[in-house]
Amino acid sequence: LPRAQGPGGKTLKSIIVLSDTHGNRGDIRKLYPLFAECDCIIHLGDTSSDGSMIRSDFAGKTYLLNGNCDVPRLGEDTLTLEIEGVKIFACHGDRLGVKRGTAELARRAAEEGADIALFGHTHRAVEEQKDGVTLFNPGTLSRYAAFKSYLYLAVYDKKFTGKIVELQ
Repeated sequence: LPRAQGPGGKTLKSIIVLSDTHGNRGDIRKLYPLFAECDCIIHLGDTSSDGSMIRSDFAGKTYLLNGNCDVPRLGEDTLTLEIEGVKIFACHGDRLGVKRGTAELARRAAEEGADIALFGHTHRAVEEQKDGVTLFNPGTLSRYAAFKSYLYLAVYDKKFTGKIVELQ
């Protein structure tokens, strides 16, 4: 279905962000109806082969990042993209020490001019503000997690809102 356009031809874009799936393809497939209707899918790593499966099934709208458990490395180490005037910096987070805190991540995202920083690695869902950047961690879809979650992100006309969603 075509998307409704606002003033100036702007369009609401939806992004599904997931991370740390660690081979849990059953729960990934539960998200396929969302993947089919969203504009963009970002897999933040661990396991990039899961992300590669998504990229094969939803070609042209899936971005894949490498995590610390990813061999082979099938994606990018970092990604910066702009959607509807919102600049997004994405990484797995291990190389920026996110288990010790998010200061280095926020600094790097600010250097990129990003409004949003997406990261994984900790297996904990997070939404926080730091140094003018909104940091989101979608949590994990690992089969061993008590709380499985992903991020639904909507962007429109230089504004955004995100919601961490628990997978049922």
